[in-house]
Amino acid sequence: MAEFYDTHAHLDYPDFAGELPQLVERATAAGITRLVSIGTDLESSAKAVALAERFTSVFAVVGWHPNDAVRAPKDFRSELRALAKHPKVVAIGETGLDYYRLPSANGGTAAEDAHVKARQAEVFQQQLEVAAETDLNCVIHTRGECFEETLRLMEPFASRVRGVFHCFVGTPEQMRRVLAMNSLVSYTGIVTFKNAQTVRDTLAATPLDRLMLETDAPFLAPVPYRGKRCESAYVREIAAAVAQVKGCSLEELSTATCRTAREFFPKLR
Repeated sequence: MAEFYDTHAHLDYPDFAGELPQLVERATAAGITRLVSIGTDLESSAKAVALAERFTSVFAVVGWHPNDAVRAPKDFRSELRALAKHPKVVAIGETGLDYYRLPSANGGTAAEDAHVKARQAEVFQQQLEVAAETDLNCVIHTRGECFEETLRLMEPFASRVRGVFHCFVGTPEQMRRVLAMNSLVSYTGIVTFKNAQTVRDTLAATPLDRLMLETDAPFLAPVPYRGKRCESAYVREIAAAVAQVKGCSLEELSTATCRTAREFFPKLR
């Protein structure tokens, strides 16, 4: 059975409470040998580290999600550095920008939008600094009209910090700009959705050695599980769809994506 990794899942979410041993067992049975649990704030990041200590196949990413940037401490770099020292912490994140859920979408003002954007940028900047200091890469979240600003903030760190643009749904041109910064893109179960031809077009244009696979569990379950809770075992369905689009075998996809993941997250080795 071809081996794959789930490079982005939220295993600390309550969706999986009381079921984690079974979830890890199902992933292992499906050939998913490494699971990366992603932090969304300091508490969530500490939980991800605890899960990595509990399960051999689980690793952690620690950071602060842009959607929660407003409630982040003014400066949390010291706490993040402490978490990043753990031997199973493989990256910083999930960090980046999200202009999809700005206050104006729910009747808020332009001033409120500006405040949220400024806090997201500050929180992102702090995580890029910690990543550079700790020799780790970043897991990047970008949603809404913020792609250009995301690249602008990353550019000063491009020689020291690589990013993986997770759950990538951008255009082929945007993908090539990410790759030009020596960063990567990662694809989810969206590639199996009937209405996601544009994502498959970008996937088709992505070099086989510059992409990774992820579930973003508990979200975005692939067909035939769409609409249900997603879990790491479903990387198999994502891999099958990606291999079909790329015109390669599962074994070829396994070799390429696992090597790319180990190079991007060296502690996975």
